Amino acid sequence: MSNATTRSAQTEAEKAKQSAGQAASNIGQAAGHAGQAGQDILGAAGQKVQDAAHTAGQKAQDLVQTAGQKAQDLAHTAGQKAQDLAHTAGQKAQDLAHTAGSKAEDATASFGKTLESAADKVRSNTPNEGVLGRASEAVASTLEQGGRYLEDKNLSGMADDMTEMIRRNPIPAVLLGVGLGFLIGRSLRS
Repeated sequence: MSNATTRSAQTEAEKAKQSAGQAASNIGQAAGHAGQAGQDILGAAGQKVQDAAHTAGQKAQDLVQTAGQKAQDLAHTAGQKAQDLAHTAGQKAQDLAHTAGSKAEDATASFGKTLESAADKVRSNTPNEGVLGRASEAVASTLEQGGRYLEDKNLSGMADDMTEMIRRNPIPAVLLGVGLGFLIGRSLRS
């Protein structure tokens, strides 16, 4: 072959080599861009997964906080209702005790009137003179005084008088209490 043909073939080979190098460089750049695009896609997907996990965690935390608040509100409401119920029960018990006390006071006053009436009957149905007359008058006076005492003092006044008597005479009061306890114990044992 001739020199010109060899040079022409060399030139063509060099052009082909340059074209192949350029093509390889272009392929390398394209592969680099594809790798970068893959990394960008993976980074974006990873960020989305991370954001989704953060959102799920936040929602779970909000749900737990809401449930805790509702439980606290429910406990407060239950406590308030229990307190209201206890107050109502206490008020009803107080009203009942007041009613019972009032009825006991009325019954005591009524018994006092009955004693005074019995004193009048004793006076009218017994002789007024002699030993029997003096005895009946003593009984009638005692009944009348007891009746007036019950009407005037009622149960609360009687309790106050009893307390005062025990303060003034503590030893006889203790002995009386021991004696009554002994008698009640014997009667229950029999």
